[in-house]
Amino acid sequence: MSNNIGNDFSLESTKLAVIGLGYVGLPLAVEFGKLRSVIGYDINLNRIKELQAGNDTTLEVETDELESANKLSFTNDLEEISNCNVYIVTVPTPIDDEKCPDLTPLIKASESIGKVLKRGDIVIYESTVYPGATEEDCIPILENVSKLRFNEDFFAGYSPERINPGDKKHRLVNITKVTSGSNPDVSKFVDDLYSSIILAGTHRAPSIRVAEAAKVIENTQRDLNIALINELAVIFNKMDIDTEAVLDAAGTKWNFLPFRPGLVGGHCIGVDPYYLTHKAKAIGYSPEVILAGRNQNDKMGSYVAEQLKNLLISKKIEVKDSRVLVMGLTFKENCPDLRNTRVVDLISELKRFNMNVDVWDPWVDSNEANQEYNITPIENPKYGTYNAIIIAVAHDKFIQIGAEGIRKFGTAKHILYDLKYILSEDQSDLRL
Repeated sequence: MSNNIGNDFSLESTKLAVIGLGYVGLPLAVEFGKLRSVIGYDINLNRIKELQAGNDTTLEVETDELESANKLSFTNDLEEISNCNVYIVTVPTPIDDEKCPDLTPLIKASESIGKVLKRGDIVIYESTVYPGATEEDCIPILENVSKLRFNEDFFAGYSPERINPGDKKHRLVNITKVTSGSNPDVSKFVDDLYSSIILAGTHRAPSIRVAEAAKVIENTQRDLNIALINELAVIFNKMDIDTEAVLDAAGTKWNFLPFRPGLVGGHCIGVDPYYLTHKAKAIGYSPEVILAGRNQNDKMGSYVAEQLKNLLISKKIEVKDSRVLVMGLTFKENCPDLRNTRVVDLISELKRFNMNVDVWDPWVDSNEANQEYNITPIENPKYGTYNAIIIAVAHDKFIQIGAEGIRKFGTAKHILYDLKYILSEDQSDLRL
């Protein structure tokens, strides 16, 4: 096959496989599956079985929407995707305990694709990585396993995922898609492919590295903005000034950015900056501002625990063996996503102070929480039980219960700590 694929590769001849069927891969496979034949591949057999039964435990795709993708099938058998000619990789890219990029899922996915890769095939990566990862880390694996030559026998693209888990307003098709390819013809094909499903339109980046960089700075920017607000919250707390009142006042100016303090976790914001700083260090640059922001956000769990401990002491409530209810475990509101939730940092710190912690989150799968974090959420908290209550996630259910209902879980003398500003200042005892 020549480098100019435009003459012999078309949308009509596309046989598509989506690798990884989580929060990112499944919505993508569903949208494509409404238009053309798509095989969704995942190594998790249980995930395949649940999707074949028409259920999505991530709650990103409704049952009727799943059914509407009548050209979509699911498998965990690599052989069944061997006839495909376009592979889209949507596996997670986490960090390890040392906060270094963990490319293991990406490497394993590349190894698997390499086994079925053929001349003329295109591999498109969506996983968030540092600039250069696709061509420096993934492509060599594809070449080595397949014995094919990059940009001669097979081609690559990169189109970063921008899905916001749990967000029913900003859906896949309503978010502009950044696209790129390993040569101009591939770039056009990749852009045309995504244009067939993305209503908001696409943006063709000039290179794969530019597209990779664009994605990783989106969440780095958000991370730094939240870090600033977190630091301001710490300062204002020391000055006995209500942070939300300050932000409301400052927010009356048109160009003030409406960020709020909190625990910064999730699959992107709490992870992506480390991919960028890792690469920056590798090329000999120390990214001081980005790392300072990350450090600020990473220590918010311990700060909240310390604030609670100090108020318990001042209220003459015994810290040791006190009972604490943490409301919410997911990394954000109204979704079951536990990836990189920093509520676990808060829980760990509370336990370090010898507090007895119960976690309540109606959105969470108990088995998953136990498996991932060794935390077994309670089904329903009991009234009159807790010396302290922390609202850690702004689930709609918690908002509906309201201050009076939440305080019923507390003992006669207790502390209510609202991390998410779901209550007014006079309804809680502590706020960030």
